[in-house]
Amino acid sequence: MKSITAIVQNEDANKLISALRDKGFSSTKLSSTGGFLSSGNTTIISLVEDERVDEEIEVIREVCKMKKKITAAIPPSSFSTIGGYLPQTIEVTVGGAVVYVTNVERFEKI
Repeated sequence: MKSITAIVQNEDANKLISALRDKGFSSTKLSSTGGFLSSGNTTIISLVEDERVDEEIEVIREVCKMKKKITAAIPPSSFSTIGGYLPQTIEVTVGGAVVYVTNVERFEKI
């Protein structure tokens, strides 16, 4: 048995959980916060039989696509109050998923 931990964007979380449920996978949803852009993330944990790992990862891949986002650039640390700071926008790639697959030595549902 394996544990699959997927860290996804909040906007993909409910769609992913529904897609997993439709394929017969159960999961647990945890709120988390990412380091990049300090955006809200969701961590989804699922236990799966060894032979279904690739199937679940494919569901994650289909739902959690990478996308482009326009955001304000972080102001310089030497911010000057004289003249102020006009933020520039930058395009960044967000989304997708970070997926960890680990062995489960023992599992009990009590």
